[in-house]
Amino acid sequence: MKRILFAGLMALTLLPEVASSQSFYAMRRPRSLIFVGGVGTSTYLGELANPGDYLDAKPTMSVGLQYYLNRRISVRADFTWFQLSGDDAKADEGSRKKRNLNFYSNNFEMTAVGIINLYPHGRTFYQRPAFNVYGFAGIGLLYFNPKTEYQGTTYSLSDLKTELVSYSTVTPVIPMGLGLRFRLGPFMNLSFEGGYRKTFTDYLDDVSTVHNAASKFSDPIAAALSDRRPELGIAPAADGTQRGNPSADDAYILYTVKIEYYLPGNFLHSSSGPKSIKKNRKAFYRYNKRGGLRK
Repeated sequence: MKRILFAGLMALTLLPEVASSQSFYAMRRPRSLIFVGGVGTSTYLGELANPGDYLDAKPTMSVGLQYYLNRRISVRADFTWFQLSGDDAKADEGSRKKRNLNFYSNNFEMTAVGIINLYPHGRTFYQRPAFNVYGFAGIGLLYFNPKTEYQGTTYSLSDLKTELVSYSTVTPVIPMGLGLRFRLGPFMNLSFEGGYRKTFTDYLDDVSTVHNAASKFSDPIAAALSDRRPELGIAPAADGTQRGNPSADDAYILYTVKIEYYLPGNFLHSSSGPKSIKKNRKAFYRYNKRGGLRK
């Protein structure tokens, strides 16, 4: 019993040493690839938003991979889902309230950005600064599909052509922004990021040009959703009345809290270490008790 207790105490005593040595070994191995996951909010900027509304909480989630090219510059690829919405009923202006248009959308974005850090990393990843500021810019693609509800049914506005115009629901975007990064441990960072997205469409919200007379529509649902003033008891807008502002494309902002985790160096390929260990074990067990090889 005493021997068992002594062995247990020795094991508990040596365990921190083993863990420390394993952690030190893990830190010595290069880790250039970083998994990035984030959650946050999205804000829509367009005809159905109030001017100056830069924080309108809508959910967003993202995953990505980041790779350092040198001590200061990295590249990152992200896939992001987020929601946008706008509603004239929440507008500050009376004319906006009378227009009575609204939309919501689930959006999917793929981006590739370059990141420049204010402070360079050390010679190895675990020697990075405890705090850093960074800026980013790049290119991407956005899929959007504005929808609305009418008489208890959800309709895709792009399919209805409410302005008698066909438009693509895929557009290029230019992401740009700033971030703050804090080191949580040898392998993990926490960052706070705000990113503006310039788009090349004015139809994120399905609103851009002018009203068209109801007689021009072959679909009565499209005519009803093109001009929703009658739902408030207001006379329809005259043909050609301004509906949106085609001189300015829509945009959006993503505010995200991100976790960055430095992946092991053998993440994308098997390590030679375990293989050699398995091979040594097989070779060891091939020997019999007398030291000769088993047949």
